[in-house]
Amino acid sequence: MPLPDPLQPGENPLLASVIAFGEEEVVGLLRIHFTADDLARTTMAAAADPLWEVVLSRFRLRDRDKALAYRSWERGLRRSPERVARMGAGVRWLMALAPEGPYFPDFLTPEAARDGLEAGLSALRSTPRRRFRWELGWLARYAPVAGWVGGLGDGEVTSVEGLATALSDYYGAAIAPHGEHIRAAVEADRAWRVGHLLSGGVEALLNGLRPTMRWRPPVLEVDYTLDRDLHLHGRGLRLVPSYFCRRVPVALADPELSPVLVYPIDAAFRWTPGTRAPGSLEALVGDSRAAVLQAARGGATTTELARRAGVSIAAASRHAKVLREAGLVRSVRRGPAVLHLLTPLGTGLLEPS
Repeated sequence: MPLPDPLQPGENPLLASVIAFGEEEVVGLLRIHFTADDLARTTMAAAADPLWEVVLSRFRLRDRDKALAYRSWERGLRRSPERVARMGAGVRWLMALAPEGPYFPDFLTPEAARDGLEAGLSALRSTPRRRFRWELGWLARYAPVAGWVGGLGDGEVTSVEGLATALSDYYGAAIAPHGEHIRAAVEADRAWRVGHLLSGGVEALLNGLRPTMRWRPPVLEVDYTLDRDLHLHGRGLRLVPSYFCRRVPVALADPELSPVLVYPIDAAFRWTPGTRAPGSLEALVGDSRAAVLQAARGGATTTELARRAGVSIAAASRHAKVLREAGLVRSVRRGPAVLHLLTPLGTGLLEPS
């Protein structure tokens, strides 16, 4: 499948990054073709994928029009020279392997990372030499590949270990300190989408992925950076929520790999600073309100809050309003119901220090 010409490099090499499949200007459409077996085998990841977040967060450092949630994250990095220094090797690898253009190697985001960072890095270390070589060759079609990267294709242990260590250090400096915010935001988005799944099945889940995706049975149309067709052939599709995926979803480049679609969580669930109303935290007293806050774990409608907390619907609505003003709960209207979800601040308040 031919790819478009690579984009021009950014002005500042320190902030340059890749525009991965689906990461910038929408000029095409990814058409994902489902069969009945694919619908039955479609799943949703329980959490964000750590290595996808590493790659996608690097893109966010390049953004000139940063969303509010990312501005807070980047400011935190700039205020910590130690964290920036620890990211250095990872940034250098990512600049080399994911330069400006429509492609980055799939070996950066192995399927095993679904089980955590260490599992993903272990899989990266075990990548066959031929796969390193093949994907680096594919990358070279669209951007020059630095000579020092070639050790991967030669199977040099020091190069492979250097990449794995650099990505681990990058994660520890750039992602892990923000981990609670990411986890809470992703959990909120996932709870909302699981609600679609439970109420209407996989097709309701796919219908709920608008506006960047549209379910037109038996095809899921995805806004993308190029025109592409992906036939699932009974393998199903794994949907992976991402905090750092911003504009449109991203898929693996190799159609022979297990199909994955990484999608940006709904903007309503991203944490942003400055949402607390003055004096509202002081209003958070009493067992009933604490019970309503606890009941919002995993997401709940007003009726569900009332049932879980043992209060009337009217009382649950009043408590949810105070919690929302305090920045502890986010309320999102979806159809006739209002879904209440914990913010990272609310999650942190419930969890022991």
